[in-house]
Amino acid sequence: MKIALAICKYLFVFVIVLLSLGPFLWMFMASFKTNAEILTNSLAWPSHFRFSNYSMAFKIAPLSRFYINSVIVGILGTAVNLLILGMSAYVLARFQFRGKKLLTVLLSLSLLIPGAAMLQPLYLTVNTIGLYDKLIGLIIVYAGFGLPVSLYILSSYFLTIPKEMEESAYLDGAGFIRTFFKIILPISRPGFGTAAVLQFLLCWNEFQFAIILTTGNQSRTLPLALYYFKSQFASDYGVMFAATMVVILPSILVYILMQRQVISGLAAGAVKG
Repeated sequence: MKIALAICKYLFVFVIVLLSLGPFLWMFMASFKTNAEILTNSLAWPSHFRFSNYSMAFKIAPLSRFYINSVIVGILGTAVNLLILGMSAYVLARFQFRGKKLLTVLLSLSLLIPGAAMLQPLYLTVNTIGLYDKLIGLIIVYAGFGLPVSLYILSSYFLTIPKEMEESAYLDGAGFIRTFFKIILPISRPGFGTAAVLQFLLCWNEFQFAIILTTGNQSRTLPLALYYFKSQFASDYGVMFAATMVVILPSILVYILMQRQVISGLAAGAVKG
């Protein structure tokens, strides 16, 4: 019975891994194939590895420009989000004040608003203040769009920190700012790591706002490069899959490098709050 149960467990894990990695591995192999190989036998091993698909992807579309834009938007959008929300989440987790419950309810309701419902108001606002087709406009929008998730992750993590540590700092004469940066911030690295990874992935993969709030190639990001391939060069599937690999690999690497912080941050944040 125990052997059969162990076999079922391993079989279940194998199926989950296969379903998760199968499409990625198929796309990776297809990025080295010709159109004929993809259309005739998509599951076959490539006859030879066509690395030229990757170089051709950079020639067909301005991927270098899109790459730089995505890096700038991803890093700054994440930094602005965490910088603004760090102290806000700490205040929500630690202090009692009038309107706290109402603010919490409003933030909860904001999670239920679909992004498509905000496209027209955001477009009008960004265009009116002169940030249309500028990276700073995307950075501000993404930082605000990720506000509810980051706020709840950080505030939940702050609740796991013993209050005695802060009380000791206050007794020693430290103020709010010094206590936050010297004591709370170093302890909260897993929580900030979790929020940073989720916010970066949002900035890196977001498509809807990017296509509405930008035009031309100077301010557009990588997801729009894939749309560019799909709309004009869909006949060359090998090059399109190569471009797709170029787009998704950074987000995968970021999660792999930060997975320990993400897991520990989510686990600790689930204890309270």
